[in-house]
Amino acid sequence: MASLRDLRRRIKSVKSTQQITKAMKAVSAAKMRRAQEQVLAARPYSRRIREVLGRVAGASGGVKHPLLAVREPKQVAYILITADRGLCGGFNGNLIRKTNQEMRGLTAGLSIVTVGRKGRDFFRRRRYQIDQQYVGLGENIKYNTARDIAGFVIDKYTGAEYDEVYLVYSQFVNVLVQRPTVEKLLPVEPPAGEDAGAVNYIFEPSPEAVMAELLPKYVENAIFHALLESKAGEHSARMTAMDSATKNAAEMIDRLTLSLNRARQAAITKEISEIVGGAAALE
Repeated sequence: MASLRDLRRRIKSVKSTQQITKAMKAVSAAKMRRAQEQVLAARPYSRRIREVLGRVAGASGGVKHPLLAVREPKQVAYILITADRGLCGGFNGNLIRKTNQEMRGLTAGLSIVTVGRKGRDFFRRRRYQIDQQYVGLGENIKYNTARDIAGFVIDKYTGAEYDEVYLVYSQFVNVLVQRPTVEKLLPVEPPAGEDAGAVNYIFEPSPEAVMAELLPKYVENAIFHALLESKAGEHSARMTAMDSATKNAAEMIDRLTLSLNRARQAAITKEISEIVGGAAALE
C-alpha cells in the first residue's frame, strides 16, 4: 500500500490537473460557441452558391471549363483538414483514419495537402509526400486561407498534375457529434439545377466568362466552409474531452481520498495496538 505522503502527493497532483482541464473546458466552450455561430452563418451561403452553380450550369448549354474537365484518375489528391493541437479526443484520429480508408486500394498516384499540424505530422512520420502544408491557422479562419488553398489545387488541376481532388474534413453536427466527411472537390460536379432549362438566362458577357468567375469562387467557398466546420468540430471535441477528463479526475480524487482514509485508519489502529500491547507487557 502507498504511504500517506505518496497518497497526499498524488491527490494534490490530480487536483492541479483537474483545475487545468476545467479551465480548458471553459475556454473551449467559449471558442466553440463563436465557431458554431460562424458555421451556421456560412451554411446558407454555401447552399445558395451550389444552387446558383447548378442553375447556371444547366442553362449554359454545356459550356467547357478546365475545372469541369473529367479525366482518367492517374493522380488523386486529398486535402486533409485536422487541428494544430491535440487534447480533443478522437477528432484528429478519426479524420486520419478516414483518409487512410479512402487511400486504401488506390491504384492511381497519391498526393496529400495537409491543413493542420496533426495531419501533417502523421503523414510526414510515415514518409508520405506532402505537396503543400498549412499550419498555424489560428482560431479565426480567414477567407484568404481558403483562397490560397484553392489557388494551389486549381493550378495543379488545370495543369493536369491532379486528376481528382478530394476534401476530408469534420462536419459539425452538434456538440457531441463530429462526422468525418469526404467531398469531391475537383472536377466540379454542378448539382442539377431546379427547372434550369425552363429559365431563359441572359449571360453577360458570355456563359464562359460567367462560369470562369463562378467556378473558382465555388471551390474557394467549399474549402472555406470545410475549414469552419472543422474548427467548430475541433472545439466541440476538445470541450467534451476536457469535460470527461475533469469528471475522471474527480473520480480518481475520490478513490485516492478513500485509500488515504483507509491508510490513516490502518496506521492509527496499528499505533493503538502497539500501545495496548506495550501496556499489557508492563503488567
